[in-house]
Amino acid sequence: MNRSEALSIVEPHLTKERFEHTVRVADTALTLAGLYGESQKKVEIASIFHDYAKYRPLDEMERWITTSYLPKDLLSYHHELWHGPVGSLLIDQEHGIKDEEIKSAVYCHTTGKANMSKLDMIVFVADYIEPGRDFPGLNEVRDMAEKDLLKTAWMVSRNTINYLIHKQTSIYPDTFHAYNDLTKQLYGGN
Repeated sequence: MNRSEALSIVEPHLTKERFEHTVRVADTALTLAGLYGESQKKVEIASIFHDYAKYRPLDEMERWITTSYLPKDLLSYHHELWHGPVGSLLIDQEHGIKDEEIKSAVYCHTTGKANMSKLDMIVFVADYIEPGRDFPGLNEVRDMAEKDLLKTAWMVSRNTINYLIHKQTSIYPDTFHAYNDLTKQLYGGN
């Protein structure tokens, strides 16, 4: 599947604004792939499909979570988290994307997870730093993205946790696992 085929598949499932975001994420991810020596093809497909399930009806996503291998604890957290795991399942079932690395990057692009691959981190970071985003502290993360992918993923994880704590909302365990794992890789210790 090439870029134009992938974009033509996802476009009908997204709003105009979300489609434009997806194109920017793909472009950002490709830049990161070049910097960090990751497969351009896998990065492009994973980043184009990262929000594939974002606008699926909540009852449909709930049904996929309930009836599939996806963790049932997702249902105890905000539905914003559902589209990554559900998307990873749907790109396989609806479009035959079987590559486990691509599916993993789609799955964890919102929460992160422990033991993220380079591809996981690239999509996770690109979704956060794409040029259409604008919020305090973002330029620091963008600057780091040009120097150190691991440190950038750590910053995204840290900032996400801080944001959710500030909003006084629950935080999915994979987000903590991602932060803890990235912290250990960067700084050692337990």
